[in-house]
Amino acid sequence: MSDSFDNGREVALEPQGEWERLLTAANAGDGAAFARFLTLITPVMRGIIRARAGTMGSDEHEDILQEVLLAVHLKRGTWQGDRPVRPWLYAVARHKIVDAFRKRGSAIQVPIEAFEETLPAERSDEPMAARDLTAMLDQIDERSATIVRAIAIEGESAETAGERVGLSAGAARVSMHRAMKRLSALAERMTR
Repeated sequence: MSDSFDNGREVALEPQGEWERLLTAANAGDGAAFARFLTLITPVMRGIIRARAGTMGSDEHEDILQEVLLAVHLKRGTWQGDRPVRPWLYAVARHKIVDAFRKRGSAIQVPIEAFEETLPAERSDEPMAARDLTAMLDQIDERSATIVRAIAIEGESAETAGERVGLSAGAARVSMHRAMKRLSALAERMTR
């Protein structure tokens, strides 16, 4: 009967209660029992990690395994001696695998060199480029241009920009929105 595979080798099931006996002794201060416990659980944990985190590479699997073993060492006092060890270990492994996926995120990393020829070139004729910004702002009323400069360019709050032109914060936001719509229409006309 086998429990897991470690690098292609079958790993035999531990005798019933062996893990519990070793962890109980380890929690009582027996270092040799804890070392034996870790030796026995490592191939099983490695198999679980490989099965659950199959999309990750083997180096990431080993990192997760080390996190699991460290967590087992640090949290072994939380195991309740009257319960089986296996579900407790599986929970530790599951949490560490989830943590690894969270750290990794959902981003996929692809070298940009592979797509270099298909990526669009940077546009230098954007109507909102710095050289066109002043000309476009000159085409709207002064109060709206001042609000756009203050909020969108200088990063001021709507309250501060509104005070500058004698408007409430809400009115400044409305004015900013309307000015941006006018600037957007101007930009669209310039690109035609």
